[in-house]
Amino acid sequence: MAASAFLCRAGARQPLQPGVLERLSVARKCVTRVSRWRWCLITSCGLHSTVYDPNEKTFEKLLIANRGEIACRVIKTCKKMGIKTVAIHSDVDSNAVHVKMADEAVCVGPAPTSKSYLNMDAIMEAIKKTRAQAVHPGYGFLSENKEFSRRLESEGVAFIGPDMQAIQAMGDKIESKLIAKNAKVNTIPGFDGVVKDADEAVRIAREIGYPVMIKASAGGGGKGMRIAWDDEETREGFRFSSQEAASSFGDDRLLIEKFIDNPRHIEIQVLADKHNNALWLNERECSIQRRNQKVIEEAPSTFLDPETRRAMGEQAVALAKAVKYSSAGTVEFLVDSKKDFFFLEMNTRLQVEHPITECITGLDLVQEMIRVAKGYPLRHKQADIPINGWAIECRVYAEDPYKSFGLPSIGRLSQYKEPLHVPHVRVDSGIQQGSEISIYYDPMISKLITYGSSRAEALKQMEEALDNYVIRGVAHNIALLREVIIHPRFIQGDISTKFLPDVYPDGFKGHQLTDSEKRELLVTAASLYVAEQLRAQRFLGTPRVSITKPDASNWELSIQLGDTTHSVIASRQESTFSVEVDGIKLSVTGEWNLASALLPVTVNGIPRTVQCISRDASGNFSIQFLGTVYKVRILTKLAAELSKYMPEKVVEDSSSILRSPMPGAVVAVSVKPGDMVAEGQEICVIEAMKMQNSLVAAKTGKVKAVHCKAGETVGEGDELVELE
Repeated sequence: MAASAFLCRAGARQPLQPGVLERLSVARKCVTRVSRWRWCLITSCGLHSTVYDPNEKTFEKLLIANRGEIACRVIKTCKKMGIKTVAIHSDVDSNAVHVKMADEAVCVGPAPTSKSYLNMDAIMEAIKKTRAQAVHPGYGFLSENKEFSRRLESEGVAFIGPDMQAIQAMGDKIESKLIAKNAKVNTIPGFDGVVKDADEAVRIAREIGYPVMIKASAGGGGKGMRIAWDDEETREGFRFSSQEAASSFGDDRLLIEKFIDNPRHIEIQVLADKHNNALWLNERECSIQRRNQKVIEEAPSTFLDPETRRAMGEQAVALAKAVKYSSAGTVEFLVDSKKDFFFLEMNTRLQVEHPITECITGLDLVQEMIRVAKGYPLRHKQADIPINGWAIECRVYAEDPYKSFGLPSIGRLSQYKEPLHVPHVRVDSGIQQGSEISIYYDPMISKLITYGSSRAEALKQMEEALDNYVIRGVAHNIALLREVIIHPRFIQGDISTKFLPDVYPDGFKGHQLTDSEKRELLVTAASLYVAEQLRAQRFLGTPRVSITKPDASNWELSIQLGDTTHSVIASRQESTFSVEVDGIKLSVTGEWNLASALLPVTVNGIPRTVQCISRDASGNFSIQFLGTVYKVRILTKLAAELSKYMPEKVVEDSSSILRSPMPGAVVAVSVKPGDMVAEGQEICVIEAMKMQNSLVAAKTGKVKAVHCKAGETVGEGDELVELE
């Protein structure tokens, strides 16, 4: 990673002497420590370039009213600025990373968000107790809550964000749309009012014309949003959206507008101060989504030309000035195939995907927010804002991508290693090995960001980073992320918000191996098996005495992958295996350290990074290859011949049993024993990570037993309802 650093004093720039850069720990991670220096240190590299001046006074102590990766992100900038930090946490988060990073920490309640991270009284008490001068809300939780902003203002505590009036104006999607119209910002046709009930929702939807988007007036982050194509879906969407909105934001008001089919989701980052200065910091392409939530973002967009970019930026700034906005904010647009764009909403907070803007502009948005909150004017003009290179962000979630592109997974991270050894990689996370992913909070593990001088370079780095990311103990979506970034349509920039259902109409199935890739996997698996067997023949470096004479030259194996079985012959010469699979010979070279989570191998000159997720004495291996985990069974030729005599396990008839597809809380149960249900009828509703999911009957029949009730917590695979 190229890096440069200068010491600045009274406007003069002098190169650092050899060794100083290393002592300040900026060469690799670009971490700037200025508290010991009465200097201004400027660092610049592929991922970061900004100025931290210790003589510019802001706040002595700042409380972060959030958790996880965004709390850690804010703390990092505060440390660089010499600001002491206070973390808040629920009782289950007492050992969380953000708690350990902060200078002080205060418990604000039990696990449920309504009793902790949304508990304003407890947070206000924590502010008084620690004498924090300012609060950064992060994103989600109370970040766009006007009442929280008002209470802070009444106590003389600075809110790192816009003022209460701007939050109210832009936080209410109905009011924000009216303001946008008056500011001459392009808007989507729809109903400019609050929808009272399901009947009115249907009437309005018919007037607008299907399809329509039903969404929470106070919402964001994809929660409380439903697309309806007919009256029945409108009624169902109204019910679920209002429930999710109440659960996530404490406000169940909804609005309805025309749904623009097959659009792109492109947003403009804005930055404004309290002196009527406002900038647009270019765009972020956020079209890769599932359930209206972003999965992969990039900056800039492949779709926008300079004229459209400027027009969107100027409208975003006009909207910010219309509400006297002061802080970092994001104006989201839907863009159609003709590059016509329409205002979607304004998020009056720091966005999850802000790192990619930081990468291409060199600004630290958290620092800029803190400076603005203290009253400083912006240091830049619009002409100063560059587009340097390309940045891509993948949201790594604890989710099973094979279930509706990602249903939540919970558990403890038994092994965790971020791919920071890969060049031009940034990882924003709030977890570590041993951390618990629970049902109470968002299942995000981290934000994985790569940067390059071009899009192709950034994509190449992302592919390598995903292959080198070690996550064990929970399901994760790395397989889906990797498949998206190597898909021809994505590489060409041919994307929309419907990309996932269009490309995977039958759901995500993992990477589909070509014949050559299948051979690579088979020979790698065979080499792993033989390496393990050879290691088992030694004890403390000394060969064991075998009761049978081992064949030191060739290993005849049978490998089952999916529904096919392959004959394999393997031989070893030091660290290189020669493997013949189905009559084709390949060479496999590697270190074969089976204790390592990452196994770099070279197959016929092609470098790969694989992970052996699990293996057992029965020859069952789970190998992560090209992002997807494949299950293979490896047996010797004799064992394979004898295995056909083993009885097979009877497969359970799943049509009569409804099991929970994810861990979560039961919101409602719609049936009782003795009821008749039709195929597709709703049986119960499960809520996980603030998203509600309707579970339906797989067949028509009579309810035999109900094993759950509203309010209970269930695990993945738990039996909920049984039919006769």
